[in-house]
Amino acid sequence: MAEITAQSVKELREMTGAGMMECKKALTEANGDLEAAVDVLRTRGLAAAAKKAGRETNEGLVVAALSADATAGALVEVNCETDFVSRNETFAAFAAKIADAALAADPSDVEALKASTVDGETVDTLLTEAIHTIGENIQISRFVRKTTDKGAFASYIHGGGRLGILVEFALGNAATAANETFKALGKDVAMQVAAANPGAVSRESFTAEVIEHEKNIYKAQAAESGKPENIQEKMAEGRLEKFFKENALVEQAFIKDPDTTVRTHIEKVSKELGDEISVVSFERFALGGQ
Repeated sequence: MAEITAQSVKELREMTGAGMMECKKALTEANGDLEAAVDVLRTRGLAAAAKKAGRETNEGLVVAALSADATAGALVEVNCETDFVSRNETFAAFAAKIADAALAADPSDVEALKASTVDGETVDTLLTEAIHTIGENIQISRFVRKTTDKGAFASYIHGGGRLGILVEFALGNAATAANETFKALGKDVAMQVAAANPGAVSRESFTAEVIEHEKNIYKAQAAESGKPENIQEKMAEGRLEKFFKENALVEQAFIKDPDTTVRTHIEKVSKELGDEISVVSFERFALGGQ
């Protein structure tokens, strides 16, 4: 019996688009012969995805999943070829299962996610089945999974799955996570991230490199004015301040009430609930890797 190597399984997967376990079984049956293994898969209808494997996957869905207590959250991007399929209920159900698998398994990367199980089947097997059933190339392009000990997550999906947001909050009282007022706040902040696309949670969250880069640009712009250096310095400082107000989430004008900031709105809800609520981090997945 020929040795079935990981490399030969990988090659067969690339040739046929079939799942890892199916490829391993086919190679075993074919005594390690790649071409014979392809025939084995074809006879089982598992190599039908071969021609689809190279097709571009520019459409798809971003899907979110939260644990029952909101202390864990996952965001997954699953891609397909056409917008028509992305709006298909079967594809949407498949994408939701992948998000559930990412949440439950805590995989280290996409390959580990494919090896994880959901409803008694590996994600890889579900992926192969979806390709055959739907008839398009389908790829799991990326995911993020996060947990918190003293906080909660909120999610928001925009544009029918073209944009997904996951926001992590710190809470003084864990019970706040179940409060409907907090849930509304979580959705509002997630919608803020979707609409305003902040660069970081707060001005302190920006890296020194980003701040230095912005400063240098504003100093160069001020120098073009021909005004005295002390005025140039104030001009640069003013523009940096404007940058923070436009790009730091908690300093942005709140989309539901532009007369207040996101920070002020969070403080208002914190006071109402008698808790200390703050934003820790956020993830923003726009379809197509943006």
